[in-house]
Amino acid sequence: MKTYNDLTLEVRKELMKAGITGFQLESKLLVAYAAGKTVEALLRDLNLYTTDAVVDKAKAYLQRRLCGEPVAYITGSWEFYGLDIAVTPDVLIPRMDTEVLVDAVKDALTGQMMNARVLDLCCGSGCIACAIARELPATKAVAVDISPSALQVCRENVTRHRLNSRVLCMQADALGAPPTGIGQFDIVVSNPPYIPSTEILTLDPSVRDHEPVWALDGGEDGLKFYRGIIRYWKYVLKPGGLLFLEVGEGQADEVSEMLLSAGFEETRIRKDSAGTDRVVIGKYSGDQY
Repeated sequence: MKTYNDLTLEVRKELMKAGITGFQLESKLLVAYAAGKTVEALLRDLNLYTTDAVVDKAKAYLQRRLCGEPVAYITGSWEFYGLDIAVTPDVLIPRMDTEVLVDAVKDALTGQMMNARVLDLCCGSGCIACAIARELPATKAVAVDISPSALQVCRENVTRHRLNSRVLCMQADALGAPPTGIGQFDIVVSNPPYIPSTEILTLDPSVRDHEPVWALDGGEDGLKFYRGIIRYWKYVLKPGGLLFLEVGEGQADEVSEMLLSAGFEETRIRKDSAGTDRVVIGKYSGDQY
């Protein structure tokens, strides 16, 4: 019989041999999921004996990971801004880089407009809307995506974190006109697809072969969704409202210029923890350009 510690070390060794950089964390996540435990409970029980069924499950999950499947899709969840976010292959796995988007919205609203109405465009799993709603309990949010399957995941996360009374999920296309009656917002936030089409094939196989391409592909130059959002969705902002856009590396200046050309009176750029320009913030004048 093996202990949970024995099993975790075996899985970690195989992940390390395969060159998976996150082998320390991923070994714990895979064994914990196989055992039906949290990572905290696994660490508490490391010296206890496991069962053959748990060992078999852990080995099956390990093989899936060694074949390139992201651990988040195997376990069905990933942490974002301290929240346990449900994920499926219908949505992107939340990235730490995106947490700066939530930070920027929090900083803009805290002590200024705690009861803001917020729109999350291209919401995917709903991680951004859920994090903002959890961090700012007086806010109301609408989470929008074109994909019915993504919205299903978003609704699961809204329910999981007991935010049904404050986060509404709605189907709409960020590249087209907003639905009639959606109303106006103090804040619009979006992490849209922004990878140029020609670069999709160069992505890490765990991303390229497993995450939804439609949630990554930003068109020929990676800027297609910024054009659509600015063209169609600026009108849902109240005068003086703020648009927060996550951008890819090297895109911040061009997106800032787009905003200024479209009637935004000022823009700011916020860097992520690695020092990369990650979020462009525009203040809308309210002029109907």
